[in-house]
Amino acid sequence: MSRNSVLDEDMALWQWIWRAEEAIDDRLRAIERLVDINQAKVLRAFAQAKISGEHLFGSTGYGYDDRGREQLDVLFAAVFGGQDALVSAQFASGTHALCVALFALLRPGQRLLYASGAPYDTLWPVIGLRDGGPGSLGEFGIDCSIVDLLPTGGIDIAEVARHVQEHPETSVVAVQRSAGYAWRRGLSVREIGELTRAVKLIRPDIRVMVDNCYGEFTEPTEPPQVGVDLTVGSLIKNPGGGLATTGGYLVGTTECVAAAANRLTAPGIGRECGSSESHRLLYQGLFLAPRTVGEALKGSLFAASVLDSCGIVCAPRVDEPRTDVVLRLMLGSAERLLGFCQAIQSASPIDAHVRPEAATLPGYAHPVVMAAGTFIQGASIELSADGPLREPYIGYLQGGLTYAHVKWAVARAIHTLGWEETCLPEGGIKPYTSMTDR
Repeated sequence: MSRNSVLDEDMALWQWIWRAEEAIDDRLRAIERLVDINQAKVLRAFAQAKISGEHLFGSTGYGYDDRGREQLDVLFAAVFGGQDALVSAQFASGTHALCVALFALLRPGQRLLYASGAPYDTLWPVIGLRDGGPGSLGEFGIDCSIVDLLPTGGIDIAEVARHVQEHPETSVVAVQRSAGYAWRRGLSVREIGELTRAVKLIRPDIRVMVDNCYGEFTEPTEPPQVGVDLTVGSLIKNPGGGLATTGGYLVGTTECVAAAANRLTAPGIGRECGSSESHRLLYQGLFLAPRTVGEALKGSLFAASVLDSCGIVCAPRVDEPRTDVVLRLMLGSAERLLGFCQAIQSASPIDAHVRPEAATLPGYAHPVVMAAGTFIQGASIELSADGPLREPYIGYLQGGLTYAHVKWAVARAIHTLGWEETCLPEGGIKPYTSMTDR
C-alpha cells in the first residue's frame, strides 16, 4: 500500500470519528470541567504538603528517614481527604494492597461482609472463597458474607444493616467501587457515603473499606471524604497517571493506616522502612492523574456512543454517570470477545503485532484474554481490553493515556470487525476527499 493510500485510509477513519464525536460534545466538555476541579485539588495538596525537589529523590537499603516517602504519604492523604496514607512501591498490585488492608483490619473469629456483591476474581483466593490454600483469611478462621446489589445496581443498605445486626462478629464492611468481572455499574462516592453512615449508626466500631481501583478522580470527591475508614488502590491505575511503574496506596484513619503499615512490613517497623531509588514518577504521576483519568473517561464515552450504535449493549451508557474508567461490553460469544480484544491490541503502541489468546492466569477461575499493549505491564490506566471466557462473554475496555488513542483504537476495531455498516454516523467509513469535509 502506498504512503498516499495509507494517509487516505487514515483520514477517512478520522473523518468518521469526528462525525461520531459531534453527538457527545456537551458530555466531553463536562469531563473537562471535572478535570479542572480535580487538577486544582491536586495542586492545592502539593502546596499544602510543601513538596520540594528534594522529595523526588529516593533512598537505599532500609530507607530510614526517607523524606520523599514520608511526604508522599502526606500528599496522598491531602488529595484523598484522609487522616493518613501509606503509599509504597512495595505493593505488588492492587490485590496485594487489598490483601494487606484486609489482614490489617480483621482477626480470627471475625467476619468480613462484602456489600457490593462478589468481589473481583483475584480476591477470592485471598478471602478463602476459592482455592484459598495456606495464608487465606479463611484459614485464619475469618468468614466472609456477600450481600448482592439491588436490581438497580445500588447497594442494598437495608440488607447490609440486617446482616450487621444479626452477626455481631462482623468487623469490616467492604465495597468494591468498580464492577470487576461482573455486569454492573460502578458505585458513586455518594452511595458509598450513604452505606458508611448507615453502618456507623448501627455499629460505630465497624470499619468500612473501599476498593477504589479504577475510580480515582472520576468524581470531585473520594471515599475518605464521606467517612470511609480505609480506601485502597493501585498506582498503575488512575492515581499513577500512567507514569508510576508499580505500587499501591491506602488512605484512611490514622489507626487503620498504622495497622496496614505493620502488615506491609512488620510490627515495630511499620512505615519506617521501605526504600525506593526515586519517587519522581509517583509524584509526577499523581500530578498528571486528573488529566489522564479525564482522557480515559472521554475515551469511554466515545466508545459507548459508537459501540451502542453498532448494537452492542454497553455499561455505562452514554447518558449514565461514569464512576470508574471501565466500559463493560456485552459481546455475547467467545469469538466476538477474542476478536475485539485482538483488534484493540493491534492498535496498541507496544506489541501491536501480537495476537492475544485466552489463557489461565493466577487468581482467575476461567481463562482470560487480555489485550494490553502497554508501556507498563498490567497498567490498566493505559488502554486495554480483557475479559474471562465465560458466559455471557463480557468485554472490559478501560483506560487510555490519550483520548486520541482510544478513539483511534475503537474505530479501528469497529472497522476491522466489520461493524461499521450498522454504526452511526450514516453507515460507516466513507472515502476521504479533503480536510474541508470535516
